[in-house]
Amino acid sequence: MTHASPLFDPFTDSDDAALAARLADADAAVRRLAVIEAAELEDETWLPALIHALRHDSDAAVRRTAAQRLGAWESADVVDALCEAIKDARLDPDTRDAAAESLTALKDAAAGARVLHHFAGADPFARAALLRGVRELRLPGAAEHAKQALSDASEQVRREAVGVLGWLRHTAALAQLASLARDDASADVRHAAIGALGFATDDSVLDTLSAALHDEAWRVREEAAATLGKLRLVPARVALEAALADDYWQVTLQAARALGRLRDAASSHAVAELLTYPISNVRKEAALALGELGGLDALRVLEAALQDGDPEVRKAARIAIAQIGTRHG
Repeated sequence: MTHASPLFDPFTDSDDAALAARLADADAAVRRLAVIEAAELEDETWLPALIHALRHDSDAAVRRTAAQRLGAWESADVVDALCEAIKDARLDPDTRDAAAESLTALKDAAAGARVLHHFAGADPFARAALLRGVRELRLPGAAEHAKQALSDASEQVRREAVGVLGWLRHTAALAQLASLARDDASADVRHAAIGALGFATDDSVLDTLSAALHDEAWRVREEAAATLGKLRLVPARVALEAALADDYWQVTLQAARALGRLRDAASSHAVAELLTYPISNVRKEAALALGELGGLDALRVLEAALQDGDPEVRKAARIAIAQIGTRHG
């Protein structure tokens, strides 16, 4: 690598000429500061210099700074330069990481579509980074790349692929996502797949989500309870009530919240028992859930919760009592 900046046409402005000279300075610290200065001008005239610094500068700190600063632009040349840096295994990891982070700043779908042309030849790090870069753009063309990546040997790639399909709400991948949620060796992938199932439009994922309430990883169980509540799958009531006794309070809290969203008064008694739970966050959630579940029989336990030692629990109890009162006139 060389540290020289690309050739420029002669500048008539002395400040521009001075900045161009600093971009080509022999001192890497000077070049790095010049990259920052050029980026802060927000003038596309300097984009070739920033791209050149990313591609060719001999100093890792300069390359990393250029990668970070290029995230502010979405031109085709910038997207290509970032993708190339992400894919270049010869670069230092910090520069590749910076390029990957800048790629996530993309907001323009047309610019993001260029990312899809860079998957060929990408290593696991790059495949994951490219998928993450297009995830929130909801590019239809990303679905096929993501579906193929669901069987990738890298768990990071599989997790990012799940994210892409979840953002796309790609119903054709529901069966594959459910399979990952049940069987993937990585708890992180199972967790992501469970969350992605939240875009289902029917109860086809009920069995998978209910089974996930018994996953060995508590974060997966927590996500399963949250997703069941999001989908308001009433047949999951019994499984969610059982999850109230989970060893992890985070799972208990999400199960209580989910039961509230189901609005099946049959769960009132099970949820009411949580008003004596040792952790106040769970007691608060139980009170709010009882407000959703309704039933005049819930008022007695909620009135007792007005004496709770935590002000947030008392506030939740007041809200729930008012909610039940409104419902019953």
